[in-house]
Amino acid sequence: MEVLRSQIAEIPDPVLDADLREISLPLWEGVSFAEAEAQYPAEFAAWRSQPADFKMRITNDAGLESDFYPVRSLFDQARRFWQFLLDQHRGQTILLVAHSAINRALIGTALDLGPEQQNSLHQANCGISILNFSGTWGDPVQLEAMNITSHMGEMLPVMRSRHRGPRLLLVRHGETEWNRQKRFQGQIDVPLNENGHGQAQKVAELLKPVKIDAAVSSPLLRPQETAAAILKHHPQITLKFEDRLKEIGHGDWEGKLEAEIEAGYPGLLNQWQDAPATVQMPGDGGENLAQVWQRAIAGWQKIVADYSDTPAPVTVMVSAHDAVNKAILCHVVGLGPEHFWCFKQGNGALSVIDYPDGVNSPPVLSAANITTHLSESIFDQTAAGAL
Repeated sequence: MEVLRSQIAEIPDPVLDADLREISLPLWEGVSFAEAEAQYPAEFAAWRSQPADFKMRITNDAGLESDFYPVRSLFDQARRFWQFLLDQHRGQTILLVAHSAINRALIGTALDLGPEQQNSLHQANCGISILNFSGTWGDPVQLEAMNITSHMGEMLPVMRSRHRGPRLLLVRHGETEWNRQKRFQGQIDVPLNENGHGQAQKVAELLKPVKIDAAVSSPLLRPQETAAAILKHHPQITLKFEDRLKEIGHGDWEGKLEAEIEAGYPGLLNQWQDAPATVQMPGDGGENLAQVWQRAIAGWQKIVADYSDTPAPVTVMVSAHDAVNKAILCHVVGLGPEHFWCFKQGNGALSVIDYPDGVNSPPVLSAANITTHLSESIFDQTAAGAL
């Protein structure tokens, strides 16, 4: 914080809050990971794979022993902090500077995750994440971006040393004219517009130095064109297609503006915005989110399986759509269709998902909706167009 204040005069004096302290690990503090694992092998394994059930047997000042659950306690701490903060600072932009585990718990509790998902989120040193709260505690929250590291010269978070499975780079296609007009396009094959081609080129430049081992795209034109721009710097890669990554079928909504939808289907658009999991898109080809979840996640799992159990970890670029990407990101952290709006996906945005031990290991969301390659801002400046 002191370094930030020395560089940015507008930052006010910091308020110190004990609920932003790092996770309490009383038996391990001051020892290395290797020493903790050697001395407490069962506890260390639980910390890695079953964080909600991870416990330490501790003795209090009176000499009485009890079980202490560090991750459960951390999530209680995070919830308590959010309730206080949101009550005190409605409508304001707040800078929080904290630690890895508490930051993961803050993001997790904001997204309605429990302590069992603590290890599904990654936080790099000095990584930046952005959460948009719509109101007080319990109101909808959007994760605009997570774990931005470009300001440190790392466009992608560094892969962990123990990583043995695939890394997937999930890209949303560049802008189309219908995105710009806020017209629902769904599975209508709309190409990129001029700005969308420019966004695809910027993603391509971002990923130019990355060793990409394979690439998969939705068969629709807009993600295909985005993927083709990226693969110009990786000519040895043949683009494969996964039909289950197509955008949500909007049925009779496709090709229409919001005002036209409201006129033809009064109240249904508001229902889509407030309770998306309850909406069945009308007409031929119309889907609901349960159907999108089923097919998109099946397609995604096929990709992960195809590139697991390799001699060395591989990196796979996947180019798809707003709704499909949101379904995948929700799946990665254990959320269902009712949380559809929790993740923002800008045109040309990049997310990073790691599978440390392959398809059968819990995935880790290492970064979400990175758009710093598209503008100089950490905030998503892309069009807020229809799906």
